Amino acid sequence: MKKTQAALAVESELALKAALALVELIPSDVPLAVRGVEADDLAPTGAGVVANVVGAVSAELVVVVGETVDRALGGAGGASVSLADALRPSLQAASDSFGEGVLSDVRIAPDASDLLVVPGTHLFALTVADEVQGWFAVRIKQAPAPAASAPEAKPAEEKNIRPMDLTNMSTMRMLYDVEMTLTAEIGRAKLPVRQVLELVPGAVIELDRVAGSPADLMVNGRLIARGEVVVVDEDYGLRVTEIVDLGQAGL
Repeated sequence: MKKTQAALAVESELALKAALALVELIPSDVPLAVRGVEADDLAPTGAGVVANVVGAVSAELVVVVGETVDRALGGAGGASVSLADALRPSLQAASDSFGEGVLSDVRIAPDASDLLVVPGTHLFALTVADEVQGWFAVRIKQAPAPAASAPEAKPAEEKNIRPMDLTNMSTMRMLYDVEMTLTAEIGRAKLPVRQVLELVPGAVIELDRVAGSPADLMVNGRLIARGEVVVVDEDYGLRVTEIVDLGQAGL
């Protein structure tokens, strides 16, 4: 049966939420971003990791990663981690974005290119500075009816008392030596494109924080701590003054 425009819109929103959740936990030596596929993108090829989600939303997830993940896993202190195990936490995050459900059948597909072009598949490019580093595909098999109201988000307290997933904890321990990129952010500013194009050496941009405010420590775009900027042996450093609740941060 042909899907309605409303149903397709629901699926597109679910797929995008899954992609954004996935990139936050992919082991990568640089933070990854998500964008839609563009006409001049090369056709996805190579091995990938495939998983199925069964629940209120049932879907097939496919991840094809590139050199950024390979480099991160290669720097894991000699730890023997399969690609499927390395990507399981990020696939679990994508699955959790759908709501209640079970992630199962995580496996490696020697050639995932055919899975990425199945009709009805939502395909996203995983990028660094708009350069494609990998691919993520979501094929929704079952989704809530468009007229149904979206389930309310669970409060943080409820999330904290869920039973511990020992399998996921074991996988995370295997990733302890994988390097992740940390970024210190001292502030942000919004400028119209015209002003960005007119920037010249010597221009001063006013940030959204007062001098002396703590800087944010980010991992893959996710806040994990705050601290004071210091100088260590002529290099900048960050003295951590506050740790953000890692449970609420999704780590």
